[in-house]
Amino acid sequence: MSYKYWNLSLFVMEYAATIVVGETGSGKSTQIPQYLKEAGWADGGRLIGCTQPRRLAVQTVASRVAEVGMKLGEEVGYTIQFEDQTNPGMTMIKFLTDGVLIREMMEDPLLTKYSVIMVDEAHERSISTDMLLGLLKMIQRRRPELRLIISSATIEARSMSTFFNIRRKNSLLGSSDDLPNPEPAILSVEGKGYTVEIHYVEEPVSDYLRAAVNTVLLIHEKESPGDILVFLTGQDDIDAAVKLLNEEIQHLGRHYLDLLILPLYSGLPRGDQDLIFAPTSKGKRKVVLSTNIAETSLTLEGVVYVVDSGFSRQKCYNPISDIESLVVTPISKASARQRAGRAGRVRPGKCFRLYTEEYYLNEMQSEGIPEMQRSNLVSCIIQLKALGIDNILGFDWPASPSPEAMIRALEVLFSLGILDEDAKLTVPIGFQVAEIPLDPMISKMILSANDFGCSDEILTIASFLSVQAVWVSVRGVKKEFDEAKLRFAAAEGDHVTFLNIYKGFHQSGKSSQWCYKNFLNFQALKKVVEIRGQLLRIVKGFGIPLKSCDRDMQAVRKAIIAGSFANACHLEEYSQNGMYKTIRTSQEVYIHPSSVLFRVNPKWVVYQSLVSTDKHYMRNVIAIEPSWLTEAAPHFYQFRTPNPALH
Repeated sequence: MSYKYWNLSLFVMEYAATIVVGETGSGKSTQIPQYLKEAGWADGGRLIGCTQPRRLAVQTVASRVAEVGMKLGEEVGYTIQFEDQTNPGMTMIKFLTDGVLIREMMEDPLLTKYSVIMVDEAHERSISTDMLLGLLKMIQRRRPELRLIISSATIEARSMSTFFNIRRKNSLLGSSDDLPNPEPAILSVEGKGYTVEIHYVEEPVSDYLRAAVNTVLLIHEKESPGDILVFLTGQDDIDAAVKLLNEEIQHLGRHYLDLLILPLYSGLPRGDQDLIFAPTSKGKRKVVLSTNIAETSLTLEGVVYVVDSGFSRQKCYNPISDIESLVVTPISKASARQRAGRAGRVRPGKCFRLYTEEYYLNEMQSEGIPEMQRSNLVSCIIQLKALGIDNILGFDWPASPSPEAMIRALEVLFSLGILDEDAKLTVPIGFQVAEIPLDPMISKMILSANDFGCSDEILTIASFLSVQAVWVSVRGVKKEFDEAKLRFAAAEGDHVTFLNIYKGFHQSGKSSQWCYKNFLNFQALKKVVEIRGQLLRIVKGFGIPLKSCDRDMQAVRKAIIAGSFANACHLEEYSQNGMYKTIRTSQEVYIHPSSVLFRVNPKWVVYQSLVSTDKHYMRNVIAIEPSWLTEAAPHFYQFRTPNPALH
């Protein structure tokens, strides 16, 4: 049975939780919050909250809702990490990421400002979404008046209904007989989408990137007007496809010059995003090359054709080796349906799947693996601890994380001094780390910088570590690009190089032209400045003064080690190819080619993160002295003899 959204407020009034299963294009994300506002759920200064798994989706959906007679930042606003576009006392509908809403619970554990919270795109099952669902279930026990809406195009409604049926006994939460209609309502909403023809390849393709480019060119040659959306795995794939398409266009000539090639991924500057959502000019055809960010929430109105590579890039964490990799993996049937649905927005469309029908029917998984079951849980655990949830194993998860990942995360937090021997947050460091919205290792680095007199420098470095791409690589000018990097490169490594870039940016008057000349991302550097300002306010709130070490880079490196000592590596003796081994697990790793230390190969290094492709690559690497490890973490490292490298 299908219901219109104007009926929704009746269900929200009667039921504690309402599960909305709506087809792609049914307007869930934009219309439901507006109907709730009209039904009075924002009266009396209350807030209607709507979460999205991704920052770009938050910004885009908020902008679309604001277009309907409201102003962004006033009646309709949004909050993402390090950016708040709301007006207290005026904002009625607030869009935010799952993670930001969890952080709000640290100041307001029962979310008393909210009357209704809609968790949109719940099928994505990000680690923050699963955490949020468990926390909202707890809050509803204590705030029966809070209403929940769980919304998705492909969610398994029955399993979600079972999870939110709070008649079930739970030792953590107690009884809940006072809640109205505790068995959730399930609503199915028809979309306004058109039919989509599905086309498969006859034989498996060996190179999905080349196949995607060829398919785009064939669509342009043989199909009627309409934009094309191509699903690829990540920024590297997208950049390679953009290059291939542009080369083909130059080679094929005039008929193909009306193709407008546009990338779409989460780190894209706002100006480039606007091009994607703007109407396509007459006589042009947009080709949007996207990650799975375009599967849900983001509406690209002109898309008539979808090219589905059949792959996405996912985080996969191995708690034994303690390596979190970004791995290209086959998508699920649920994702395939979502992707196809993007083609039927404005008129009947076509989806070209770069895999066989037999593979789709017989081998493709029905649903993806929840991120909770394939992720490092360090940040997740510290947030739950900060919210007063000490029995982590007893927490009511929609999908239980692995015990091995849980134990590894507890070990890391204990080694950083964030948890004590009873697995409770330490005072003050544990609570301060929880309050800083960054990876706990970076937060510990910021707090330790005070001891080394370099909090000024470390705040800058932490801000750089919080943005994605600082460098802009331009085709055909590799020599000039390498020379630009060399101008800022520091012998100590990438973290000190960030300080040089920051200094140059300020000396230029924060000039976009200076960034362009030096192959630097102007939007990313503006974001660094904003993030640094917010981190400075947090640190000053702790009573920590801002100190500069005045070019004492040894102090800076020791502060970095205070947070990242567990990520120490040494160069293998007689290594011809720059192979390092991690101290803790003897894992083979290599310095990433983007690092200023690539091919320099210092004997001892600490890295900030690992990315796995053909090898395990260290990103954001700093050279260290091994004796600094035992100074920073005597509980973690000890000198071992005989080992001449340590003497």
